[in-house]
Amino acid sequence: MAAVSIGTTLEIYDFCTFAYFAIQIGRSFFPQSWTSHGLLFSLASFGIGFITRPLGGIVIGRYGDRVGRTSAMLWSFGLMGAAILGLALTPSYAQIGIAAPILLVSFRLVQGFALGGEVGPSVAYLIESAPPHRRGLYVGMLIATYSVATLIAGLVGFILAASLQPAQLDDWGWRIAFVIGAAVVPVGLYIRRSLPDTLHQSEERVAPLPGNRIPPRFIVLSLMMVLAGTISNYVVDYMTTYAQDTLKLAAMVAFGATIVNGVCFPIAATIGGAISDRVGRKPVMSCGFGLMLMLTVPLFMAMTEMPSRAVVYGSIAVLSGLQALIASMVMLGISESLPLASRSGAFGIIYAVGAAVFGGSTQFVIKGLIDLTGSPLAPAWYLTGALVIGGAAMLAMRESAPCKNIAGPTRSAGDRAITDGIN
Repeated sequence: MAAVSIGTTLEIYDFCTFAYFAIQIGRSFFPQSWTSHGLLFSLASFGIGFITRPLGGIVIGRYGDRVGRTSAMLWSFGLMGAAILGLALTPSYAQIGIAAPILLVSFRLVQGFALGGEVGPSVAYLIESAPPHRRGLYVGMLIATYSVATLIAGLVGFILAASLQPAQLDDWGWRIAFVIGAAVVPVGLYIRRSLPDTLHQSEERVAPLPGNRIPPRFIVLSLMMVLAGTISNYVVDYMTTYAQDTLKLAAMVAFGATIVNGVCFPIAATIGGAISDRVGRKPVMSCGFGLMLMLTVPLFMAMTEMPSRAVVYGSIAVLSGLQALIASMVMLGISESLPLASRSGAFGIIYAVGAAVFGGSTQFVIKGLIDLTGSPLAPAWYLTGALVIGGAAMLAMRESAPCKNIAGPTRSAGDRAITDGIN
């Protein structure tokens, strides 16, 4: 768990740090004459990183199915480390002109490729390592590390915002956050090299699919669920920028919101994963989708009408906890419904495509919608539409849990996937 999580933590930390420092990065890499402060261009650069995620899912994910999960995770981790260091060292627009945003985009493309190749092998590795009746807990803990990365990024941002003047944060302070992430790369590579592979050692046996193809219906429903999961994730992650840009709160208060998110998300993901091992994945997902659908608009209304620290933090805590239930169960339900021989690549591609098309555009779209409509509730309505789509897909999917309503193992998830989820 530690070896898998350290890589995932770094890669999510990197993506979150870019989102949290979107304003400062925009001011560094884009001239202010292009926009009022470069934020839209910075968010567009954030979204560009999602373009190469499907390619990473195809190349590294399929590599994990052929050679092994461990080798694939080493490649994705190394590429992410190189990209994060390059981004930290890239000079500003004032120093090297148009080369600055070009390098920024290039490193974002590498980051997207690496993250797209990380998700499939890492989730597959834990599913194949876990006892069948503990898969929910294992994957829930992995998803919890996503928020640990969010928490670390938020703490780093909070400390930097509290310690530096705004001009210092704009000039060089944000780079410290990326240097901190790059510093753990050698340790992560060393730890991951010691992992035994699960591809050829797993006892899971799955009947071959007819024609060795995954039915289009399963792919479409999976993409709809990933749509909801990624949009909800990046709406919650956008709250740091939203608090500064829309609610006009101080940077230190805004980074405190990431700490709230980082505390609530892992608790909910771990508990939700453990509960799903007893009652199934769909009941936990239903709870997350239903409650988030009902509460999103009221919570955003409360934040816009009473933009105090307590209201913002309380709203984010609720949204973060519910989003954790959705994200962990979507990833678990899809991945354990896939056969062993193609799990890493198939899940990596499905998740990367969904994240690239829908998640990568989320923050740019909601900022554009706020500017276009003048309504601070635009993110809430955008998220609501995504939840409706994802919830409908969830209801149409079969239960994937190998153990339902009991604590001990029954059928393997692969067998259940073939008989119920895929066919």
